[in-house]
Amino acid sequence: MQRIHIIGGGLAGFTAAITAAESGALVTVHEAHHTLGGRARTAEGPYRTNEGPHALYRRGPHWSWLDRRNLLGPTTSVPPLEAARLRFRHRSTLRRTPPLALLRLSRRSAAQAPADTDFRTWATAQIGEEGARTAAHYTAVALFHHDPGSLSAAFVQERLHRAGALPPEARYPIGGWAQIIDRMASRAWNLGVRIETASRIDSAALDTLARTGPVIVATSLDAARTLLGDPALTWASGRTALIDLALRTRRGDAFAVSDLDAPGWIERFTAQDRTLAPHGEQLLQGQFPIAPDASRATGTARAEELLDLGYPGWRERTVWRRDALATGRTGAVDHPGTTWRNRPAIDRGDGIYLAGDQVAAPGLLSEVSFTSGIEAALLALKASENHTEPSAPRL
Repeated sequence: MQRIHIIGGGLAGFTAAITAAESGALVTVHEAHHTLGGRARTAEGPYRTNEGPHALYRRGPHWSWLDRRNLLGPTTSVPPLEAARLRFRHRSTLRRTPPLALLRLSRRSAAQAPADTDFRTWATAQIGEEGARTAAHYTAVALFHHDPGSLSAAFVQERLHRAGALPPEARYPIGGWAQIIDRMASRAWNLGVRIETASRIDSAALDTLARTGPVIVATSLDAARTLLGDPALTWASGRTALIDLALRTRRGDAFAVSDLDAPGWIERFTAQDRTLAPHGEQLLQGQFPIAPDASRATGTARAEELLDLGYPGWRERTVWRRDALATGRTGAVDHPGTTWRNRPAIDRGDGIYLAGDQVAAPGLLSEVSFTSGIEAALLALKASENHTEPSAPRL
């Protein structure tokens, strides 16, 4: 059996590495940075932030796969008393409950929504124009796109249905996502996987690796496009202004505020995990999708408006703040007439395979990286087992 090389030491890369190593394959993970994790890294220091809000959805395949291998570790959900502090901005007013139309639509499965129609048109026929607009904006918690109503109805409805499920599906790894990556890396190491950090692979090095066995490129799609020299490796994603805040604790702060007037969401992550900030402080994370031609300041201004509603006196209570912009790093979005099957294929030919959150694999949020990582590993295993002669250099 040939050695399988995996480029990228994040969620997709280690899912592929563990899957391949459990079948007895020789595996090497190449990570360009000095630390593992990719977008699942958790910041070191007093404020344990992820790169944007992160959650695991317990009904997804990723949850059960991790659980069977004892890789989940301790997780937590939002306590009922905190969940009761979920607020909604609707018609510029902070409310305790969302519109009834939104709740009704969230109960319907994605199977009832067509893939070839945009969500705005389909949802308007179901619950009216205003209900459709608020439902589309609510999906920002799991979508990260500035105009959800323009996307495939089936794509958006899957996210609305799962994000609005009762009891909530979302679970949070205590201590941040880096805890899961650490456990996955340990599992891979114990299976004999060779892990090389600060190992940056360019196109010439890729050709060398491809001569010795299958290669799984588990990077962002932009990085894969450059590495493989393939301009066809493109797919739509979101553009989101991110804000992280540490505030001095105040009783009565909202657990989260969902903006139903425009796509946006702020969540107090220390409501479910007190380890993320020092005692007496609360860690908030928010994401505000913006149009391709909008400035980050546009999203930041919307974030501050929502903070004014849900977290009175937040400016005076702020002890730490970080603003960022995520462009093309929020997963794939499917426009009408497309599904996940139309995204860039996992099998690129010549023993090269893709894994990540913008490739042809199903799932919600991180589940796409997980399912594509498994599929890429299975294809690489098959190619490795069938190999009889050294691979020819890629053209």
